[in-house]
Amino acid sequence: MGGGGSMKDPELHAGAEPLLLQSGEAGDPAELIATLERAWQEQRLVALTDPAEAQQLQSELIGAQLPVGAGVLVGSGGSSGGRRCCLQPLAHLQASAAATAHWLEQLGIDPARCLHLNPLPLHHVSGLLPLLRAQQWAQQRTRPHPWAESHRWLPATLLRQPQHLADALPHPGDRPVLLSLVPTQLARLLEHPTAVAWLRGCAVIWVGGAALPQDLARRARHWELPLAPCYGATETAAMVCALAPQQFLAGDPAQPGCGFPLEDVELRLEPQTGAVQLRTARLSPGWLAQGLLQPLPRTPDGWWTSGDGGVLTPLGLHIQGRLDGAISSGGETVFPEQLEERLRQLAAALPLQEVLLLGVEEPPWGQRLVALVRGHSPDDWESLQQALPALTAGWRAAERPRRWLLCPDLAPTATGKWQRGRWQQWLASLQNP
Repeated sequence: MGGGGSMKDPELHAGAEPLLLQSGEAGDPAELIATLERAWQEQRLVALTDPAEAQQLQSELIGAQLPVGAGVLVGSGGSSGGRRCCLQPLAHLQASAAATAHWLEQLGIDPARCLHLNPLPLHHVSGLLPLLRAQQWAQQRTRPHPWAESHRWLPATLLRQPQHLADALPHPGDRPVLLSLVPTQLARLLEHPTAVAWLRGCAVIWVGGAALPQDLARRARHWELPLAPCYGATETAAMVCALAPQQFLAGDPAQPGCGFPLEDVELRLEPQTGAVQLRTARLSPGWLAQGLLQPLPRTPDGWWTSGDGGVLTPLGLHIQGRLDGAISSGGETVFPEQLEERLRQLAAALPLQEVLLLGVEEPPWGQRLVALVRGHSPDDWESLQQALPALTAGWRAAERPRRWLLCPDLAPTATGKWQRGRWQQWLASLQNP
């Protein structure tokens, strides 16, 4: 499905220490963007991270043997079992931008005229690519203009006050407006009529990072929003599939697909598991692991297997969910077992006997974590109920448990394994007695 090819990764030489840059929700990232551009001009590798993970990444970068050359290290959920830093050369990011430009041209939209509104942080590949697209496409104009005129930052604080969007960021009447959202953000905007009217003024609204809930799809169709559900990964330099807005509006709201492969991507499903497999010239060279670059696993003929299960529908690829035990929460990939281990270490001085984190459906987030807890004795619950949320207060929103529940019988099997299905049923019995 789709068409791609093979391109040798840029020749890179080991031994350079990347420049570490922190990106977050607060403030205008203009200075950060300027630093990033200077680094690329100097053929430097840049590690982009959020403040919560900066210290850990800094320690991993000390003495790391990594390629030199313009590119980025950005966080990825990975395809099987852990959050890690993924390498993407600048050439791959530029190839991704070029493929997206071709996709827009097929819709009759001139990429060089577009205005990009970017509400996603730069330490996510989905927040980095609008910057690259604006930069690359601005150079294609007959009368070139500063690329910054094509890219505007949409602060998270403004997204939390959707009623002010239209006044703060009015759409230009002479340029197509492009917007990328995760489902959580879209749901928040749909609560406000003025924000809905503002969304209707966009030419394309890419929605990715998590599956689009059916309810959101129905509401978006009701308001005739130009949604383009899409799919991609850090390992693929962002978007590899996208559904045209016209197809979305005409499609089945019960099964919103995320479209067909872009021009430089091939897609198939692994027959036994249904895992999404991709082949494209912009696959990442690998991940940072113990100070070295661990190559991205591929088949001998170049296919990479993601951690997502999918089916093929008349609207293209439909993602069924993660195959590796991870959950998707607010567009973030979350690994409960890793968080349980982190929490146990932080709670070493507390009377915590067992803790288990489970995902529960909570639209529009997708899933949110609930913590099951057992203390050394029943009397420990009151102190744990106060201490544990405090320990996780600094975690990313998607990683913080939404609720903390006492579970007196909580325990693994005799072999030390967790029967997560059993405890998921126990949790469901509380909600549906």
